[in-house]
Amino acid sequence: MSSTARLNILLIEDHAALCDTIAEYLGLQGHRVDCAGDGKLGLDMALAQHYDLVLLDLNLPRLDGLQVCEQLRATADRHLPVLMLTARDQLGDKLAGFAAGADDYLAKPFELAELAARCLAMAARPRMQQVHVLEIGDLSLDRRRQVARRQGQVLTLQPLGWQILLALAEVHPALMSRHELTRRLWGDEPPDSDALRSHIYQLRQALDKPFDAPPMLCTVAGQGYRLEPAS
Repeated sequence: MSSTARLNILLIEDHAALCDTIAEYLGLQGHRVDCAGDGKLGLDMALAQHYDLVLLDLNLPRLDGLQVCEQLRATADRHLPVLMLTARDQLGDKLAGFAAGADDYLAKPFELAELAARCLAMAARPRMQQVHVLEIGDLSLDRRRQVARRQGQVLTLQPLGWQILLALAEVHPALMSRHELTRRLWGDEPPDSDALRSHIYQLRQALDKPFDAPPMLCTVAGQGYRLEPAS
């Protein structure tokens, strides 16, 4: 998707002034923005109309952002990208958002230009709006249930392991750089240690080690990671 893409966006935000500011800015970028001031209304709109993505606040009346995301994943007939907006920026909060089904996470306060760029990037992910189940060789990922299987066997994954695998599956057959993967997992505040290397190792133990098949998770030296199904 080019930088001139025009998106149909649903913004679920109960802070009226912030909602107006975001909607006006994205509108000036050429996007169409519908707004909902509470979680229940936002969920109903997301299910009833066709949107390219949802911008979802966490603290909402009637249904909070986690509940909206969980119910959207449980009932929608396609995978609708969700970017969660919240003042909570701790790792535990981000993991809770990912566990509820969010695709990306942006902590307040944020620059409107970054928000617009993330909207375009999310909508451009090759498989973002396809059906819930992604299949790559003998690997399948059910985004609705957040379950991964290889050769029919359920993989035991940590929350960040699931996010890494999903990110690589969405861009397959392309690779994802370490920088892109780190930003997706931790935003602009990555851990001090090389946490990504540790999570990649744990993912390999679940994805590749138990199976009598070529490894799927491959490191491309100096570039990043990608999934390579057995030929």
